[in-house]
Amino acid sequence: GALIAEWKRPAAWLTGGALHAAAGVATAVVAIELMPRAIASAEMWLLAIGFLAGAGASILLVRATEWARRHFVEPGKALGSWAVYGAVSADLLVDGLTTGAGAAVSTGLGLLLALSQVVANIPGGFAVTAHLRRTSAERAQRLRMAALYPVTPVLGGAAGYLLLSGASDQVMGIALASFSGLLLLATVEDIVPQADEPGAPRRISSPAFAFGFVALM
Repeated sequence: GALIAEWKRPAAWLTGGALHAAAGVATAVVAIELMPRAIASAEMWLLAIGFLAGAGASILLVRATEWARRHFVEPGKALGSWAVYGAVSADLLVDGLTTGAGAAVSTGLGLLLALSQVVANIPGGFAVTAHLRRTSAERAQRLRMAALYPVTPVLGGAAGYLLLSGASDQVMGIALASFSGLLLLATVEDIVPQADEPGAPRRISSPAFAFGFVALM
């Protein structure tokens, strides 16, 4: 997705549509893959605590993004691109953690999750790089960001497997609820507002979100 956006500068409506598709994918990960497994594994009050912990982690991610902006971004440049990049990185991290957790349950489940994420995350890479192009970020900076994309899910996958391999169902459920809180908050607070910014018409944005969601069904 990032390479496609580097090849040709996309229109603003296309960027907005891609971000809506990425938001649909992230929402589907929570609704279809994470929370159903969590609900089947632990009591609801424990899941609520786990979800709130994930939401808190999402807030910390925003704070870290703001810190990075103050130290590494030139004054006057918008925070939006970095916020969206941070949100997509959180998405990739959760994807890796989810895949690692799935592999801890069974190799087949981990492989299925990994293959679904490869396809489903194309809109995210496209949208972030396209958005960076629209904000006049330098090509070298965009390529450095793109090169870091594979690192995040690999680290998340390794961490998810090591932490949850042999874990009880209750611990697995709490962990999945935490991932859900982190990803859902990052999507609602960062990706969706940036998706609306280019002014993509509803006939583009709504179907894009829907197609992003059904990509994981």
